[in-house]
Amino acid sequence: MSKPRGDFVSAQLAVLTVSDSRTEADDTSGDYLREAAHEAGHKVVVSRIVKDNLYQIRAIVSAWIADPDVQAILINGGTGFSAHNTTPEALRPLFDREIEGFGELFRMASYEEIGTSTIQSRAIGGIANQTVIFAMPGSTRACRTAWERIIAEQLDARHGPCNFIPHLKPLPQPDVPDATE
Repeated sequence: MSKPRGDFVSAQLAVLTVSDSRTEADDTSGDYLREAAHEAGHKVVVSRIVKDNLYQIRAIVSAWIADPDVQAILINGGTGFSAHNTTPEALRPLFDREIEGFGELFRMASYEEIGTSTIQSRAIGGIANQTVIFAMPGSTRACRTAWERIIAEQLDARHGPCNFIPHLKPLPQPDVPDATE
């Protein structure tokens, strides 16, 4: 791991929980991701819970990819091996590029915690319209592993030799009144 460099740059994030059973009252994984992002200095601009439905997931993520205020999307849930888990299938057609290393690195880190059971994780990452997308399992423990071991550094401009901050869409600048008016 290299030394931090430069200044921290806050990113604007969206958090999506994919679950057929979670509600705002018990969305511990979504809560964790929102709190971790906030503590790291990022801003969560939108958050939702959606049923594990390929087309509903794809519609929400598509809208966020097009939203000029969303630079990164964190998705928890729907990445398991059960037939009803559709998050990877919903996301792949949206990616301009897949981040193969995210899933590989997540499974490596997860192996240290849950052994060979990690083989059934279909964690996936990609980038679309200068929006980085990380999809991880829905357990709070898996979200913590993904955030602390991978995502936090990749959303930190100080992390080298590379991170995703330079690849994110620039945020719209507020209109500034013309001083000559």
